[in-house]
Amino acid sequence: MQQLEVTGDVAAARAEIDAEVEGRTLPGVFAATVERLGDAPALKWKDGDGTWRTLTWREYRQAVADVSLGLRSLGLQPGQFVALWSRNRPEPLIADLAALHARACPVSLYNTLAPEQAAYIAGHCEAAIAVVENRAFLDRLRVVRDRLPHLRRVVLLDPDPAPEPGDDEWVITWEAVRAAGRAEAERDPDAFDREWRQVVPEDLATLMYTSGTTGPPKGVMITQRNVLWLATTGNRVIAPLGERARGISYLPLAHATGRTVDHWLGMVNGGTAHFCPDPAQLFQLALEVRPTGFVGVPRIWEKLYAALTAAIAADPDAERRRAVEGAIEVRRQVVRMRQQGQEPPPELAAAAERARPVAAAILARVGLEECEQAVTGAAPIDPGIIEFFQALGLSMTEGWGMTELTCAATITSLDRVRNGTVGYAYPGIEVRVDDDGEVLVRGPIVMRGYYRDPERTADAIDADGWMHTGDIGTIDADGYVKIVDRKKELLITAGGKNISPANIEHLLLQHPLLGQACAIGDRRPFVSALLVLDAEMAPVWARRHGIEAATTAELSRHPDVVAEVQRAVDAANEHLSRAEQVKRFTLVPAEWTPESGELTPTLKMRRRVIVERYGDDIEAMYGPGS
Repeated sequence: MQQLEVTGDVAAARAEIDAEVEGRTLPGVFAATVERLGDAPALKWKDGDGTWRTLTWREYRQAVADVSLGLRSLGLQPGQFVALWSRNRPEPLIADLAALHARACPVSLYNTLAPEQAAYIAGHCEAAIAVVENRAFLDRLRVVRDRLPHLRRVVLLDPDPAPEPGDDEWVITWEAVRAAGRAEAERDPDAFDREWRQVVPEDLATLMYTSGTTGPPKGVMITQRNVLWLATTGNRVIAPLGERARGISYLPLAHATGRTVDHWLGMVNGGTAHFCPDPAQLFQLALEVRPTGFVGVPRIWEKLYAALTAAIAADPDAERRRAVEGAIEVRRQVVRMRQQGQEPPPELAAAAERARPVAAAILARVGLEECEQAVTGAAPIDPGIIEFFQALGLSMTEGWGMTELTCAATITSLDRVRNGTVGYAYPGIEVRVDDDGEVLVRGPIVMRGYYRDPERTADAIDADGWMHTGDIGTIDADGYVKIVDRKKELLITAGGKNISPANIEHLLLQHPLLGQACAIGDRRPFVSALLVLDAEMAPVWARRHGIEAATTAELSRHPDVVAEVQRAVDAANEHLSRAEQVKRFTLVPAEWTPESGELTPTLKMRRRVIVERYGDDIEAMYGPGS
């Protein structure tokens, strides 16, 4: 068994952080931050005409007080659940905190959920109140109303000019809730403070339902102590920027990373969250916000990388294009050498410094030139993509964790990054690798358990408190963790060979023409792959090769494109054992997205869905003559 030894340093750090978070709650921390920052901006968003609007920290807390008392006036009781179903905007954060101050528990739903999926979550936790963005969300909830006997009221954020007869007493507007809360405060001025001061650290901060790559989602119970412990240990690794932090809230609050970065860490450390309800507009918004910190799931970084490299490749001035590519390559070499502990030769260092303005200009194209802290996590990413952004001057690292660990368990400080790993354990957290290669984690960030599911809780957390993460990985002598694959996603070929699909997919995606890949081969005689062209790079490549095609679907059928993809597969196979090599592939015509169902709302691949959806294509690859 590989093990990161539990040293005195781990025990000492845990004791220090235990003492620091002792007795603290999220409402208490929120009150302290409001007292410290007062009239500084907390939340910013655009209204209908594109004008930025702002809530200060003091106004933010007043809104929380109004809604908290308003929800209590609707009958919300301590220990009950409030479902939140909305895109990124200020009100879900206000409602989240309002529920906590009322000693209830917020539960965020992904905005892409179908009515039946929303009904499963709201029904499983027996949500008493739901807060929904607009009529479209309300209509999805109404379809399953008869399956939600505990759901007494629905709060509608956007006022509806034409309420439907079926709304009756079930629907109330956000402003009406706030008005009810203000009226309650007039009757009892101490009610808000009296209620939240009864909150204790072991109360739930949220019930977070896993997005479920397979099977129904599980309700992960995250306590307020879990959250404050994670924030405190995380601040020891990457120092918070405090009041000057500017972030963009675009990840769903139902996502552990979105909830942690945009909500909890802001509440603890301060700064300003700018809301982006449409992730497709993310980097347009970044040009206005110029974020100082940015956390992206791999698919965001992959698409940004593809867009930037495609733009460089499409430059009609060949000399300028070669100069930019050369500048990036020089800076890549410096990044590589410094991560290996080597100081680059003076000539190389000087060339990299001369290339700095070129790199900075590329970052400025997407609004990241002022970003001091960049992080990727939640799924595997090509280390070369991280290196590309580091070469541009972005201080970037990779973290790893899961919802059951509140968010993350490993990361590195920005001066100790080692690309290809997910960093080392947070202070006070234990990480080890079991005999079968599974990564185990123990510490105060581990969830309380799965809601109403003691059997699966016992399967996940053993008697000694170790969380069995389901990830396969290694730990090197310096404590750096490398994640190899998901335990349940390892392919076992008909010949009995255990194969990591993520490793194969990573090698396939080295070719810029490919944007997504899914390796197939479980109980099959050989490995095959479903591949998707990169929507940014494929048209550039086609133009360079004199191919006229209107869509990537047309390109996926073009013989020259198929031949180039075959060369990409051959190049990947050179780095794989015979059993791992991709023998056949199919180019599918459309990108995989959460809306089309092949990705989870957190942009992870749903392998089961892909295998089912492309069953005929897969069988054709293993047909006669295979």
